[in-house]
Amino acid sequence: MTSFEDLPIRDDLRGRSPYGAPQKVVPVALNVNENTHPIPEDVAHDIVARVAAAILQLNRYPDREFTELREAFARYLGHGLTPEQIWAANGSNEVLQHLLQAFGGPGRRALGFSPTYSMYSLLASGTGTEWIDAPRDADYELSAETAVAAIEQHDPDIVFLCAPNNPTGTPVSLDTIRAVADAARGIVIVDEAYFEFADPGTPSALELLEGRPRLVVSRTMSKAFAFAGARVGYLAADPAVIDALRLVRLPYHLSALTQAAALAALAHSDEMLAMVDAIRGQRERIVRELDRLGFRPFRSGSNFVLFGGVDEPAALWQALLERGVLIRDIGLPGSLRVSAGTEAETTAFLEAIALFAPSAANRIGA
Repeated sequence: MTSFEDLPIRDDLRGRSPYGAPQKVVPVALNVNENTHPIPEDVAHDIVARVAAAILQLNRYPDREFTELREAFARYLGHGLTPEQIWAANGSNEVLQHLLQAFGGPGRRALGFSPTYSMYSLLASGTGTEWIDAPRDADYELSAETAVAAIEQHDPDIVFLCAPNNPTGTPVSLDTIRAVADAARGIVIVDEAYFEFADPGTPSALELLEGRPRLVVSRTMSKAFAFAGARVGYLAADPAVIDALRLVRLPYHLSALTQAAALAALAHSDEMLAMVDAIRGQRERIVRELDRLGFRPFRSGSNFVLFGGVDEPAALWQALLERGVLIRDIGLPGSLRVSAGTEAETTAFLEAIALFAPSAANRIGA
């Protein structure tokens, strides 16, 4: 059988693996940071109605500028943003790809602080952008001093800050973001995909946009809005950045159906986000219980918890899977990651992992 490696693929893509996580049918799937709460029924009905209306116009191309959607995102984000400062695409990954297409490319470099979201380096590779890994501080934290030192050393064209960070959940202070934005000569992308799960009162990088035309703040509807299957991501930036992204987007890249579904969800944003407090509560419950069981949960401002103190991550992952609980082995030594789900899902995870806790007499295979 022919492998893609046998084809005349670009040399810089040889030997690479695509992004992905195990997709298995299990009673409790807590491995990909989804919002496991279903969309409220009345919201679902409104989404269906708006999509049905859009279907009647599918013989026409959608609004290329997705004007109404940009207006809705600007209202949702607040901070005095205007529609001219908003961009959207099919998931935040496509938003980030547009940024790399416009501001990266051959001869340019992007910098991230590892471990961080693995798609950053994959998107860099796909656009011919050199990827640079810079280290974090202890416990996956990122101080302004550490971040600025890496920028001064590498002088990147693009800097990625994941706030809070994926896969560690680590919050990033506004002081660190401000220091990076002021030190970097290129584009600084603050990925706030999980921002809605941050502790109440946590400031957003949106506060720093004014007067910083090279700063970009990206968001997604996949997490807090429970809209992962709809694939809607967006960003806020200076209008000049938005103009640059128009140069690289495909024509009519956001379908009429996507725009209609997103507009319906945003019209019910209060109801859609009502589940966030419950998810945050389950995250804190996971942290408390894992600590009590003898594991080492790291600080998290997201809807998931990375925890250390795992002697054999692959074996523990498999043991939980055999008990119907799927979490994520992200390859960090002695660590695993679990999403905060519903109360019942969290209970199932905690009951299963308690069997293999460092403080317990039982061990894997017992």
